[in-house]
Amino acid sequence: MKKENQKPNRLVHESSPYLQQHAYNPVDWYPWGAEALDKAKAENKPILVSIGYSTCHWCHVMERESFEDAATAAYMNEHFINIKVDREERPDVDSIYMEAVQLIQNGQGGWPLNCFLLPNGMPFFGGTYFPPQPAYQRASWMQVLQNLSNAFKDRKEDVEAQAQKLMHYMRQAQTHFTSDLDVTTIETWYTQAFVQQTFISLSEMFDNDEGGFGGAPKFPGTMGLHFCLNYYLAEQNEKAFNHLILSLDKMAMGGIFDHLGGGFARYTVDDRWLVPHFEKMLYDNALLVGLYADTYKLEPKALYQQRIEETLGWVEREMLATEGGFYSALDADSEGVEGKFYVWDLAEIKTVLGADSNLFCAYYDITEEGNWEHKNIINMPQSTADFLKNYDTDLTARELERFLQKCREQLLTVRAKRIRPGLDDKILLDWNVMMITAYCKAYQALNVEVYRSRALTAMDFILSKFRISEETLHLYHSYKDGVAKHHAFLDDYALLIEALLEVYAITQDDQYLSQAKDYTDFVLNEFLDHKDNLCYFTSAKQQDIILHKKAVYDGATPSGNAVMVHNLLQLARLLDESSYQEQAVKSLTAVQKSIKEYPQSFGRWADALFALVYPQKRITIHGPSKEDALKKLSAKALLNTVITTKEGEWGDFSNVAEEKDAFIVCKNQTCALPVSTIEEALGLL
Repeated sequence: MKKENQKPNRLVHESSPYLQQHAYNPVDWYPWGAEALDKAKAENKPILVSIGYSTCHWCHVMERESFEDAATAAYMNEHFINIKVDREERPDVDSIYMEAVQLIQNGQGGWPLNCFLLPNGMPFFGGTYFPPQPAYQRASWMQVLQNLSNAFKDRKEDVEAQAQKLMHYMRQAQTHFTSDLDVTTIETWYTQAFVQQTFISLSEMFDNDEGGFGGAPKFPGTMGLHFCLNYYLAEQNEKAFNHLILSLDKMAMGGIFDHLGGGFARYTVDDRWLVPHFEKMLYDNALLVGLYADTYKLEPKALYQQRIEETLGWVEREMLATEGGFYSALDADSEGVEGKFYVWDLAEIKTVLGADSNLFCAYYDITEEGNWEHKNIINMPQSTADFLKNYDTDLTARELERFLQKCREQLLTVRAKRIRPGLDDKILLDWNVMMITAYCKAYQALNVEVYRSRALTAMDFILSKFRISEETLHLYHSYKDGVAKHHAFLDDYALLIEALLEVYAITQDDQYLSQAKDYTDFVLNEFLDHKDNLCYFTSAKQQDIILHKKAVYDGATPSGNAVMVHNLLQLARLLDESSYQEQAVKSLTAVQKSIKEYPQSFGRWADALFALVYPQKRITIHGPSKEDALKKLSAKALLNTVITTKEGEWGDFSNVAEEKDAFIVCKNQTCALPVSTIEEALGLL
């Protein structure tokens, strides 16, 4: 943070909002790059790599306590080469040193991530947050610095041995997954019974009272919930359906959702979705909009439509860049206090709403004592239907919602005058294309034309601004203030292909399908390791890291490897290209045991099984009403179904007049005769 007469360090020239936050620290920070790495070697000094992101609460705390302290900074500058990394700009660097810290800390990791390296970049010690004085059963930051500096000087052989040991384990982890199974096994392992066992394993982690998976802290778990959606569509399993609906209802009603401004927080610190960690990330909201939209096709609840519309309303209002892309995140803190922007006193609400406050506060759990640290987080403790049964009012559900909307708008106007949380206004390729996919899904579910338009505009922006040159398909990862930088990663390409396929589905424009194929071939050429049929996270062009890793676990965002499996299977169907399906099966086979045993960490992988185990279907649309029919069919919850207006080898319309509407349904390469209505077509499915 800038203080009066404080000189900037090198980070002042960086575009990352997170690095800019540290540009006026007295620490002599370097960005990740050759200058810092070469200096460490030349001066034979250990490196401190401190990794975080702009909306990270404890990153802010450690900055205030330690990195802004002159004496601490002076010690760091004398004894270390200090590097600051924005994990969202360089997820590859973050992944390497997060794994090292987790090995050191018995699986514990998080941000801020502070990792100490030899001058050659090999890690030897690390941790997360360190306090300025010994506390929380942790050494102080200064104690850590002094101990490690002394160890590097006096026991360098021990330090180097520790680094070699860590690197051995990290390299060994890269060979954990293998696809050296018998070819006959590859052809037979993915069965209906395998999918059923995967669901049983997943269901053991259900929170049957509050929805979601496990206890506090509670993350949305969108990929596991999407598996539940598809499992219900495939097997009509009521347990899967009930858990999906319970989870979506609880999140839609809980404090994890911003009931005034729209959008979901990253997670809640409790198990009942009340108390959020107040930061809002673009990727969470993209995944949740997509899940609510897909579920709405099956269960068209007004609550789900409202949450989709309100979340995308927040995106349009607060996260949309003028050029057409989307910003990354909103901070949890404002005025140095977590959640201050979002919480309310009862007296404040009474002042704004007057006589209307009684009904509003009863509905949204607002009390004198508060529901969190003597403040109130707006949430719905019961559904509208239950509230109307239990509260003395003559209002209908529709009248109540109009009343509540009026009150919410009044409070939002007042809230807008508060000091706002910080905005991370960098534009990331992977998160942006996830939001494009969300807009496509919302358009299919709700038929709101502006959602289609926004998806196309954002895709045009991505394809024009992130391209390194016209001569290559290589892309950049990050964009800000007119400048794109950092070579794109596997997740960027995989999620872009997914978005291109989603845009193709709503437009039927062959250019998007062609680009999806081109980028798929590009990924297979640039990232795939044919020894284990998994893709590296980084391309060979990324030369400033000590290890090229393969990321397979689904975390807050889906694994790029898992997304590529979906892309390959979808392209195999659309292009009738069997080699894509063969590659998808090989990649799935590499992680088959983990899918069944750890489905919550392999939810996106597990979701791909439906395309292999259950029948493939295609509906081809003919006639003057085909655009309208495409919209209506796309709004249905259909498993493994391609809907296309492209007539050709999939069915014979030669006996159907041009001016007549007709539909041909194919299942597993066998096509029925044309039918004349959507209802008949759906009946054939």
